[in-house]
Amino acid sequence: MPDSDSHRLPDQLRADLRLVFVGTAASTRSAAVGHYYAHPGNRFWRALHEAGITPRRYRPDEFVALLALGIGFTDLSKTGAGMDHEINRQSFDVVGFRAKIETYRPRTVAFTSRKAASLFYNRPTSALVLGRQPSVNDFPEVFVLPSPSGAASGHWSLQPWRELAEWIAESQDG
Repeated sequence: MPDSDSHRLPDQLRADLRLVFVGTAASTRSAAVGHYYAHPGNRFWRALHEAGITPRRYRPDEFVALLALGIGFTDLSKTGAGMDHEINRQSFDVVGFRAKIETYRPRTVAFTSRKAASLFYNRPTSALVLGRQPSVNDFPEVFVLPSPSGAASGHWSLQPWRELAEWIAESQDG
């Protein structure tokens, strides 16, 4: 699918969020309907609830409501749409992403795939482990989660999502 502004999902960011989910780019389905993680085969919304991050299972069309829970959304490519290998490499804007995080200062950032994290860290996906990452000076805590995409079913595990939920609960207490 060609890159264009018609495929853009709006950032859902504000100051002092407890958590921001970061994907590589919108799926074709998400771009078409304008909702994050909208493909019926995507496990994102189920995982949020099952891991204990949200009090109930939200639908993709309710993504804006998560701001009230302190949860935001963005992607490394705001212009591309489709599967990762279909996205124009030049559309990934890690510098712009870092600037957003510096502006809004969330407590935790969670990449929803190793691919997104590999673009951020500029390291191969094979070099990244799932879960909490080593702290980086003046940057929020970072988690790398297994992709909830149906296309990544062979690598699915809810455990890193549960670890994220535990971290969020602990960091709210402290």
